[in-house]
Amino acid sequence: MANVEVSMKELMTSVEGALGVAVVDYTSGMALGTLGGSKDLDLNIAAAGNTDVVRAKVRTMQHLGLTSGIEDIVITLDAQYHLIRLVTGRDGNGLFLYLVVDKSRSNLAMARHQLRRVEGELEI
Repeated sequence: MANVEVSMKELMTSVEGALGVAVVDYTSGMALGTLGGSKDLDLNIAAAGNTDVVRAKVRTMQHLGLTSGIEDIVITLDAQYHLIRLVTGRDGNGLFLYLVVDKSRSNLAMARHQLRRVEGELEI
């Protein structure tokens, strides 16, 4: 099991093209931790904004009566992939991992695989 800081470092080093990572509480929109980012990628603003994405998807699933869980959400931009993975562990209710990768330097399937692996080992 890994804590938030170790998990973020693992994603930044194991995912080729990783630009930034955050662990986010989607009930408040606050990032519990961030690593990476840049002047063009403010992870705290991205965390708050992507909280709205997660909330909207959860609300839509409830309206549709869908009972399955969200595995991940992938947002494809011109130059980046933004990956959101809800934390499913017993202490992770209301949290998600947010990973941004450079589209030209990354493998989306491997990034998703690493995100899933790290989420499974995350201990809050």
